[in-house]
Amino acid sequence: MKPVTLHQLRVFEAAARHNSFTRAAEELYLTQPTVSIQVKQLTKAVGMPLFEQVGKKLFLTDAGQELYAASKDVFERLSQLEMTVADLQGMKQGSLRLAVITTAKYFVPRLLGSFCKQYPGIKISLKVTNHERLIERLNSNQDDLYILSRPPSGNDIKKQPFLDNPLVVMAPADHPLAGQKNIPIQRLADEPFIMRETGSGTREAAEQLFAEQGVTMDVKLDLGSNEAIKEAIVGGLGLSVLSYHTLTSLGETPRLTVLDVQGFPIHRQWHVIYPNGKQLSVVANTFLDFLLTESRELAESIHLPASTLPKPSNND
Repeated sequence: MKPVTLHQLRVFEAAARHNSFTRAAEELYLTQPTVSIQVKQLTKAVGMPLFEQVGKKLFLTDAGQELYAASKDVFERLSQLEMTVADLQGMKQGSLRLAVITTAKYFVPRLLGSFCKQYPGIKISLKVTNHERLIERLNSNQDDLYILSRPPSGNDIKKQPFLDNPLVVMAPADHPLAGQKNIPIQRLADEPFIMRETGSGTREAAEQLFAEQGVTMDVKLDLGSNEAIKEAIVGGLGLSVLSYHTLTSLGETPRLTVLDVQGFPIHRQWHVIYPNGKQLSVVANTFLDFLLTESRELAESIHLPASTLPKPSNND
């Protein structure tokens, strides 16, 4: 076998994991022709085909499967080496790879800013994606830690709640229901809704509450980003159910209002998760401890309107 480079192995590992040159190119920020060239050069070095194409699908050959297993071992050893070096350097240097769900972008950068001030030698890679892609990244162990509101079930992950994530009904500030108290959820059956795509955790939680109350949510428009949804609300296209954290960016609150609707807010929590059995680096462990501490101060700085606070139960 002729010498190969780490770059060739990294490109091959991504292509093998995704069974796609296109997805590998997107992940590594390369062009698809570049991925094809690197795999072709690696194939020549190995001396045997690594992929075979059946129809439009790409599959690993026997040689490809062996090389894929070996490449994963190589990168796992390099990751362990990085942890050891970070330990020896006393946290002065190192790297942290985070993947977060889209709505987390409203508060995670603030936490990262404080973390970087304390540890300026740490290099951070932050991937913001949807729930489905984040779970894919978790399953393929692409990052150190993952932040989301709806962790997968099962015993194959470790999870730690660290911050409340209240889901509220948002409307334009001049909506007829703005300012009204204790609005029956049935009143919203006549309102058009703008929601995230099917599969969104926020959408599922809202639809579940509506269904429990015997109300059909009239979703008129699906949009792929919270910012687009907020602009659509301001434009008078309908209401939405979003995390209250999406209102914390400066300049947004005056144009939007939170409606006091029965059953809301839906109380959820943000979780930080990682695969069970994964050995966290000293950098990842330090950030995990930092996150649990700093999130308490963040929670105190974000105040829900009094009308959206939990209502006392009869047992209180």
